[in-house]
Amino acid sequence: MSLFEDTNPRALKDLLGEIHARTMALPDFQRDFVWEPGATQELIVSIASNYPAGSLLRVRDVKRIFAARQFEGAPPLDGKKHTFLVLDGQQRLTSLYQAFYGVGEHRYYLNLRKLLDGADFEDAIFHVRASTKWAKARESFELQAKELLLPLSILQGGAGKFGTWTRKVARTLPDQERIALEDALEKIEELWIKTIDDYHFPVVTLSDETEADALCTIFETLNRTGVKLNVFELLTARFWPLSINLRELWDKARKLYPIIADFEVDPYYVLQAIALASRKAPSCKRSDVLNLASTDIEGWWDRVAEGLATGLTILRDDCKVVLPKWLPYQTMLAPLAALLAKCGMPKTAEAGAQRERVKRWFWCAVFGQAYESSPNSQAAKDVGELVAWFAGGDPPESVKTLRFDPKALRDVTPRQRSIYRGTICLILGTGNGARDFHTQAVITGNLMNQEGIDDHHVFPDHFLQKRGVTLTRTRDCVLNRTLIDRTTNQMISNRAPSDYMAEIRNTPGFPFDAVLTSHCLPVGGESPLLADDYEAFLTWRQDRLWQEIQRVTGLAEAADLEAGESQAP
Repeated sequence: MSLFEDTNPRALKDLLGEIHARTMALPDFQRDFVWEPGATQELIVSIASNYPAGSLLRVRDVKRIFAARQFEGAPPLDGKKHTFLVLDGQQRLTSLYQAFYGVGEHRYYLNLRKLLDGADFEDAIFHVRASTKWAKARESFELQAKELLLPLSILQGGAGKFGTWTRKVARTLPDQERIALEDALEKIEELWIKTIDDYHFPVVTLSDETEADALCTIFETLNRTGVKLNVFELLTARFWPLSINLRELWDKARKLYPIIADFEVDPYYVLQAIALASRKAPSCKRSDVLNLASTDIEGWWDRVAEGLATGLTILRDDCKVVLPKWLPYQTMLAPLAALLAKCGMPKTAEAGAQRERVKRWFWCAVFGQAYESSPNSQAAKDVGELVAWFAGGDPPESVKTLRFDPKALRDVTPRQRSIYRGTICLILGTGNGARDFHTQAVITGNLMNQEGIDDHHVFPDHFLQKRGVTLTRTRDCVLNRTLIDRTTNQMISNRAPSDYMAEIRNTPGFPFDAVLTSHCLPVGGESPLLADDYEAFLTWRQDRLWQEIQRVTGLAEAADLEAGESQAP
């Protein structure tokens, strides 16, 4: 008997409908949803462009071999009998379900005004945290209509619901304006909305006769294989007849500049950097990379590789991005490499001034979340403005217009990867460097690997739950995290801070205050750590980390981003 029930394409809206109806579920042992919202946006752009986004694999689960759970954000199963278990495609389906059903930690919008003005789809889509006042205010249709902001959750009902929404928007205008807007929005519907509505995923459905051992083997295979043919491989094939071996160039660059290998850089960012550096008007969209000429590679490859290595060195040594896992945005590497390829590093003191500009741009982009939406467009904009800044012009807009509300740190968890990672790097670079709780050595990438140093809770999670702190994001926020070695974390376990801190402090000869201060943690008799006062601790550390953010970004004042309604992305 065949293992396969069918291999038919399925409409995206039908798949998401099955998730919502709880007829399609996940094996309970599948890892949690981990995608960043920026990755979700990229996937939606691919779908709106009708690009392939991979296939899905599921099994008709008659035998109930595995325990099941709902997709994150979907209605709980609560005894509902599902039909299918998804074996491959959890992250893609979860991200799309949350975006189109308006659930999860972020809300996704399409700026129709930008599309009407001729912007690309990827420049018109954006996301915000669902908990912000800005997002809550945009639940109002009146505000959506005024700003021509389409919540993507409207599209869960397909193109028909888009039409209903746009007609309702148009009816708020006088007749002549209404007709013009309806005509313009109809073109957007034809170009983008119907493409999303008609999008199909190739779906392989395994039959209900599939045995448990076969399913386990499939899972094991999926987890260790599956290399996709990417843009780098396509261009490698294209340039091969022209005596340009991209694979050889890449291997040479990694050998010449080991930091590129250390940071596990995707070679696609080198190609993007070449596209940015080689064009009079910088641009690095997929089409720009695919259209690179052999002369672009020959003229810019070496300079971009050197620029990438120089940029990574600045991030590692000065910004304390000591391991690739702590890089806030991979997408910042292309503009950074292009900038340094075009401008180089002079052999004078000006090199130091340029280094300071790079650092300030990095921190402003991280805490301003500049690369959260439309990273390709942001990269192109930044390269042009950074080159001008290096030549004596004004700072780029991402630096000049930065606003930051330190209260936002209370909502930043490991799920908000960019600001979370940036804050951890900021702590690493405080003063003379954060020090290990075990050896009291300054924490480096090598020490992190040797001592098993990772980000952990200061107030243990279980301790806070017992004290009635019910919200996970409150317990997991970056204010309650720092880098702690494996040995110390095991010693901490679920103990109260006053308990485990006393043990560390009473170690003869251990520089307790110096080590805690290096992590931006409070010391002294009034320390909220010693009183086990979590709320006072959050307030203290928020103020302390805000001082560090001001130091690296140049910000003078905190912004109350929740107070106003003018922060549309």
